[in-house]
Amino acid sequence: MSFALPPLPYDKTAFGDLISEETFNYHHGKHHNAYVGKTNDAIAGTDHAGKSLSEIIKLSEGGLFNNAAQVWNHSFYWLCLSPEKKDIPAALQGRLESTFGSVEEFKAQFKAEAVGHFASGWAWLVLDGDDLKITSYHDADSPVAHGVEPLLTLDVWEHAYYLDYQNARPDYVSALLDNAIDWDFVALNLDGQGVSRADQA
Repeated sequence: MSFALPPLPYDKTAFGDLISEETFNYHHGKHHNAYVGKTNDAIAGTDHAGKSLSEIIKLSEGGLFNNAAQVWNHSFYWLCLSPEKKDIPAALQGRLESTFGSVEEFKAQFKAEAVGHFASGWAWLVLDGDDLKITSYHDADSPVAHGVEPLLTLDVWEHAYYLDYQNARPDYVSALLDNAIDWDFVALNLDGQGVSRADQA
């Protein structure tokens, strides 16, 4: 079994100035697609052929790990985004408030993690046991490899934002957190019902 580039769950023009069509053309059409191709090349004729992305991530290292994890991370990232501004479901809002004090404080802490992450990587909200935690991983690393449940991510590799925001990573993070997160998907992940969709590349 080989993997395919998953289609975006929205039109590439749907986000207006928040995320441009040009960024989607490069980020999804070139970067994400390249990770899919390199993963397929690496697993062809090996024991990894036929395994899910999550299984490959947990069993591999080096180049195969990097490419498979980037396929999974990107597939998850697209699902975290919404072209229409959404309200946070009550149960998720309650968990954010009980853990971080308020939704605004959660956003402030998440933004600090995303902006403060040095060089390439990903900022994450994860469920570690019963606890919500904000963390980040470098390069292609993924919660899949660390035994925690991913709820939300923002890509902080420069190719995720440079065409639209240049070097202003804080503006990119704020714009998405305030206007473009699919909080329904985040809530599904909290209930254990959404994450597997990223494994279906």
